[in-house]
Amino acid sequence: MDLAVPKNPASRGVTVLLIDDQLIIGEAVRRMLVGEEGIAFHFCHDAIKAVEVAIQVEPTVILQDLVMPDVEGLDLVRRFRADKRFRDVPIIVLSTKEEPAVKAEAFAVGANDYIVKLPDRLEMLARLRYHSRGYIALLERNEAFLALQASREVLANDLATAAQYVRSLLPPPQRIGPITTDWRFIPSAALGGDAFGYHSLDDDHIAVYLLDVCGHGVGAALLSVSALNSIRSEALPQTDFHDPGAVLAALNKAFPMERQNDMFFTIWYGVYQVSSRVLRWAGGGHPAALLLGPDGDGRPTFLESEGPLIGAVEGLEFASGEVQVPSGSSLFVYSDGAFEVSLSDGAMWAFDDFVSTLTTPPVGKGRRLDALVATIRAISARDEFNDDFSMVELAFS
Repeated sequence: MDLAVPKNPASRGVTVLLIDDQLIIGEAVRRMLVGEEGIAFHFCHDAIKAVEVAIQVEPTVILQDLVMPDVEGLDLVRRFRADKRFRDVPIIVLSTKEEPAVKAEAFAVGANDYIVKLPDRLEMLARLRYHSRGYIALLERNEAFLALQASREVLANDLATAAQYVRSLLPPPQRIGPITTDWRFIPSAALGGDAFGYHSLDDDHIAVYLLDVCGHGVGAALLSVSALNSIRSEALPQTDFHDPGAVLAALNKAFPMERQNDMFFTIWYGVYQVSSRVLRWAGGGHPAALLLGPDGDGRPTFLESEGPLIGAVEGLEFASGEVQVPSGSSLFVYSDGAFEVSLSDGAMWAFDDFVSTLTTPPVGKGRRLDALVATIRAISARDEFNDDFSMVELAFS
């Protein structure tokens, strides 16, 4: 987009460029303007050099004769209008011709006003100031728009960098003991607050967790990263990370809303004991995880997240649940961006359809997570997600 922008619009006054081959007209207009505060006057009596002079003086309004030697006045108007530097500069035709047809043609090729020379001094001043004010306002608006555009580009780059950093903190798909991990993370157009991870607590226990901070932007991402690092580094004081309820209570104490710009988060945290095949979990305001039986047969078990949001109320306790995990089972932990999907007709995707899609065996050797993502993009008729899509899959051998 080509926008006319002045070098310094805030300090710019009225700059008049008169183009007329008659020196007496140049002197007459100069005398009209002499002593007027905030008006700079420039005179060009050679129309061939008009564009060159205009480039030098940057007029806020051009006064121009129609009948001049070497250059036809209307052609000069066309030339100014064809040049992006002067496309929006007001042009006032100053001519002895009074015929309506001539005036109509001048307006048709781009003139903003038409004055039969020479007008009264007060009328001349009023017209010059009026057209200049409009043009200077346009320049300042264009400059503000470009500044806003530049600011948005900087913000977009910052958000992209932040999203890349969040992604760099996520663990790679890998095998941890008897568990094979996989995940899909698709950031929304606006930086969100999803984060997840899994790691061994000791030789017999493996932790998995996924959290989702309310809102979007850098603030949400920072809170997400802080909470993630607290879990991953086991940095919550006096907390047994083998106890899911204790972990959520510690997070609730460490991240109160009033110290996080009124932001809260939801989380699902589970610990799998390898020797007993028991999975203990607790959730705070988070979607239920799905445990799918061996070979994906039957209905999934919903591992509900019955605790409150993290950071909302101080001093809460969080209950833990436990379930036996048969060999060949799969666990899916996800954020609400995985199922809160707007369909192409504006309706919301039904949760039962989400569960059905996730638990339906994919065709051939395809992955369930890839099949789910493909379905969401198809039913929403868009590639971008309104919210972060985060899902972790744990396959138990």
